[in-house]
Amino acid sequence: MSDATLHAAHPDPDDFAVQISDQIESFIVAVTEVAKGDEPDSAVPFLLLELSQLLLAGGRLGAHEDFVPDERYEPDVGPEPDVDELRERFARLLDPVDVYSEVFDPYVPRSQPVACRISDDLADIITDLRHGMAHYRDGRISEALWWWQFSYLSNWGTTASAALRALQSLVAHVRLDSPLDELDGLDTDSNADGDEELAEEAGRVMAAEIAAPLGIRSVKS
Repeated sequence: MSDATLHAAHPDPDDFAVQISDQIESFIVAVTEVAKGDEPDSAVPFLLLELSQLLLAGGRLGAHEDFVPDERYEPDVGPEPDVDELRERFARLLDPVDVYSEVFDPYVPRSQPVACRISDDLADIITDLRHGMAHYRDGRISEALWWWQFSYLSNWGTTASAALRALQSLVAHVRLDSPLDELDGLDTDSNADGDEELAEEAGRVMAAEIAAPLGIRSVKS
């Protein structure tokens, strides 16, 4: 039995790899449960919390020195689990706040915002995390850490940060009773005469209608 296999069978609870894998597995399990839609009124706050906790693990991976896998070529972990159902569940659950705008790279001059979907983000994050978890469960600890660190820097870290920012913005709009100017599938710019007061009220009404089934309440309520 290899050292990696022994490590996986009898992990040290204080070990960095154990801590990271626990955080990642907790995220996968929790988000998969949210996608079932059993408690839609708590979906947004719960996703906000889970993404925040996941990014703590990502920050630790990003701050750590580079991990080097034991093997030159990545071992085959088999077919990737299908995430289309999870993606579709979140698209239905988060409609009409699923779509948001994001600047892909803040360090690229004059970057234009692009349309993103929280449902796509969550499915992509889960795919990356599961891939590393497959290595971890097979006892390839260094390979798992390398993959989680690499994919955090190249994909899921940016994706999770963008989704978290969108969710935080949504919660802030509702909790602070701030009108939502524009959301996919909804139009608050219905005042051709430019009546700003009515437009603002329409935004507040829309925010309230969206917030209620998602479990978000204004701090003024």
